[in-house]
Formats: sequence, structure tokens, C-alpha cells
Amino acid sequence: MAEFPVIVFYVTVFACAFLAGQAIIGAGRQTAVRVRLANARLRKLSGKENDIDVIAKMRKSRSLNADGELSVVIERINKLVLQSGAPLGRYGIYIAMGVLPFVLAGGLYLIKGSPVFSAAGFVAGVFLPLLVLKKLVKRRRNKIGEQLPEALDVIVRSLSAGHPVPVAMNMVAREMPDPIGSEFGMASDEIAFGSGLGEGVQRMADRIGQVDFDLFAATVRLQERTGGNLAELLRSNAHTIRDRQRMRMKIQAASSEGRMSALILNVAPVLLYIAVQVTAPDFYGEVKGHKALTYGFWFAGIWMIIGNLVMRKMINFRI
Repeated sequence: MAEFPVIVFYVTVFACAFLAGQAIIGAGRQTAVRVRLANARLRKLSGKENDIDVIAKMRKSRSLNADGELSVVIERINKLVLQSGAPLGRYGIYIAMGVLPFVLAGGLYLIKGSPVFSAAGFVAGVFLPLLVLKKLVKRRRNKIGEQLPEALDVIVRSLSAGHPVPVAMNMVAREMPDPIGSEFGMASDEIAFGSGLGEGVQRMADRIGQVDFDLFAATVRLQERTGGNLAELLRSNAHTIRDRQRMRMKIQAASSEGRMSALILNVAPVLLYIAVQVTAPDFYGEVKGHKALTYGFWFAGIWMIIGNLVMRKMINFRI
């Protein structure tokens, strides 16, 4: 019986330590959620900077000038930087396109010792930053398109409660994560600094470059000119966007077989070639360096590219 109080003491200590650990973990999770949900604009505003400095820095990082317009060096490239959300500034992409070709050309020349590989590296260095930007733009558009119906629901609830449109947009800027939170925040700041509602929304749509946002901007501009119940219009807009997203997912599911076939047809020959080189390096024997075999590889590669383009055309649907 003398051991019973000791056991109770150890059990109590363990229970207290366990509860303390759970409390610490729970507090850490709540802090992580708050940090994850705070968008970039709110994190900047939480510092000592005011609204004007924050929107000026965000414009500059997105290749915009002080007035929120594109700095036209090559407008199409600057628009990619703007819509990608990458903080490259006005000239970051041009620096990358100027430095990377020489780095890749020099590296391939040192590795291979061939001017052909060096020239290929130079060409790849010119276009690689643009391909990365296009990938970032596509990923950002998809993410912000998924967030838009929820943002419209927030605006509809705010308008139904009697708030004006700028206040409803500012509510989205406070409650929604990036990328849509910062975009609505920039639009709300521009409207607060004197831009018209339609102009601010249209600039936001131009910064994003997504078709659903063009529809949203057109709805707001139409209501601003002709009047009407904006809450009902945006509720219908959100319903239309959700229907289009469901249609996109159905098309993606229907085309999954074609995409998987294309992946297998592309990967299988490469894996087979690597397996032969690793397991039986002398498999090709004396014809390994023959010109006919080299031409055959080039011919097969070209036909693979043509096949990919044809399959892409067959499974790529636009809504």
C-alpha cells in the first residue's frame, strides 16, 4: 500500500506533462494557421510601413510603375512577370535572361567541350526563365480561380449586410490568403486613394489575367454604369464560376487516360534506353557510333514531339 501514493504521484506528473505538451502543440498550430492565412499585404502592413509605401513596394516588385501601369520595355514579358506574382521587379527577368545563357553555355562547354552543346545551352538559357514564368502564371491563375467563388461569397454577404463595395472588397483582403487576398488589398487601396471602382477592379483583373476575373470585373463595371442589385449579380457570377470549375474537373477526368498514355509513351523509350546502357553497354556493338543510328534517334525524337503536340491538341479543351 505504501507504493500506491508514489504511483498516483507519477501518474499525476505524467498527466500534467501530457496536458502541458498538448497545450503547447495546440498553441503552435493556431499560430501556424494565423501565419498561413495572413497574406503578404497584411504582413507588410503589420510593420511600420503605411498603406502608400506598401502598395508602392508591391507595385515595384510586380514590374509596375508608381501609377500602377506596366513599365513598357517588352510589354508581353513584363505582363508575365506581373501575372506570375514573382517579386522580380522591373528588370529582374531581363537580368536572368542575360546572365543564365552565358552560365549554361560556359558550363556545358566545360563539361562537353563542344560548341554545339554550348550553343544549345545559350538558347536554353534565354527561354528557360520565360518557361518558368509561364508555369508560375498558370499555377497562380489556377489557384486564384479556385479562391474566387469563396471571395465572391464574402462580398455578397458583406453587401447583403449593407456595406459598400470597397468595404466588402477590403473584407476579402483581410480574410482571404494569398494570392487573392493581396490582389483585393491592392485594389482596395487604389480605390481608397482615388481610383474609380470599375478602374480598380479592372486593374486587378489585368494583374491576374484569369478569365473568371474578367467576368467579375465586367459585372462590377456594368453595375456601376447601369445600377442594379450587385449582390445578386455576384451570387449568379459565383454560381457560374463553380459550374465552369466542375466542368473543367470533368474534362480533366475524361482526358486523364490520354494524358497517362502520353506520359507512358514518352517515358518508356527513355527508360528503356537507360536500362540498356546500364545493364548491357555493348548491346549496340559496332553500330553504336554509326551515323544512321544517330539520325534514327533524331528522327524518333522529332516524331515523339509531333505525337505529343497531336495528343495535346486532342486532350486540351477550352471552356
